[in-house]
Amino acid sequence: MDELTAALREHFGHDDFRPTQRAIIERIMAGGHTLAVMPTGGGKSLTYQLPALLLPGTAIIISPLIALMQDQMRAAKAHGLRAATLTSADEDQTRTIDLLKRGALDLLYVAPERAAREDFAALLADIPIALFAVDEAHCVSEWGHDFRPDYRALLPLLDAHPSPRLCLTATADAHTTADITEHFVIPPEGRIIGGYDRPNIHYRVLRRGDTLAQLRKVLADNPGPGIIYARTRAEVEKTAEALSGTGRRVLPYHAGMRAEQRRAHQQRFFDSSSAVMVATIAFGMGVDKPDVRFIVHLSPPLSVEAYYQETGRAGRDGAPALALLLWSAKDLKGGLHRAIAGGNERGQEARWRAMERLIRTRGCRRAVLLRHFGGNPPMTCGNCDRCTRWPVRMVRAVGRILTRAR
Repeated sequence: MDELTAALREHFGHDDFRPTQRAIIERIMAGGHTLAVMPTGGGKSLTYQLPALLLPGTAIIISPLIALMQDQMRAAKAHGLRAATLTSADEDQTRTIDLLKRGALDLLYVAPERAAREDFAALLADIPIALFAVDEAHCVSEWGHDFRPDYRALLPLLDAHPSPRLCLTATADAHTTADITEHFVIPPEGRIIGGYDRPNIHYRVLRRGDTLAQLRKVLADNPGPGIIYARTRAEVEKTAEALSGTGRRVLPYHAGMRAEQRRAHQQRFFDSSSAVMVATIAFGMGVDKPDVRFIVHLSPPLSVEAYYQETGRAGRDGAPALALLLWSAKDLKGGLHRAIAGGNERGQEARWRAMERLIRTRGCRRAVLLRHFGGNPPMTCGNCDRCTRWPVRMVRAVGRILTRAR
């Protein structure tokens, strides 16, 4: 048994790596800068946690949300890693800095805003760094669906150390991938693309009718945990209240709630085998509950990237899961305006048009989704509403027509 597999079994209890994990880890262990594009739920965290155990020094993990960092830190500690966060929400920052200086941390999680500061660079100047991991690396790109300017200020910190850098994302089209590799100076051989397909997810798109009746049917057909995404706080509250009589625990979640209430609802959801969370996208990155059985969007996200990321919170345990998208003519008319209002008009319009294609397609939805990310999927998948509703030969014929039209 080689060293990596032995460490994997000892610290994480797995017999073997998932696809692409070994290739990413081997490259980091050899000191190579790497971009890893892995499907949501594909085991990204292991690709920096295992090297952090084996390489000398502390791994610096740059992550965009405090809640996400805290979840990742707890998961790392559960596997025996010495991990800490250094954020504005931490009361023990002095102790964390002391542990870092004494070499008593395997992992330190920080936000990009802190990582880009001069005082943080000065703190790390004499610290042995095992590696830098830039999570949600698509945030560096204006073509990305979640652009964060602070990501563009990280390069001086990374360049000040010879340590390998690992850029991680689950959602990067060709434009975004090119931006990431150019900005973070990742060589062509450092691109490791793990694919986007989540074959256990059944993709379904329905025109919105009696929304509550449609939601009640989803809850009746899917007894496990689920997430319902609404666009506004008012819609979250209204929907959660309307579904409270279904016999399921239905919890609202949005940024307008008190922080302690959000934390309580999130914990109840994570602890439950049947609860339903009705939320805005404030309930977003870091949602890593493996047994989520369904994701429902009450209106279309503004990009395929956002849709993929949000639906990817379902079925992380590999068991069957549903991703249902509801839409109306009003959504389609207003979608472009809302997308452009977010800035970068050309990029936002392109992303919305791609989302429209996914909604309107007569062919296999999974094929449209995977082609958006540069894949070359078969014309039918057998696990979307188009492929299960129509005869396979009809879906294939439509797929051939659409492929020729592109």
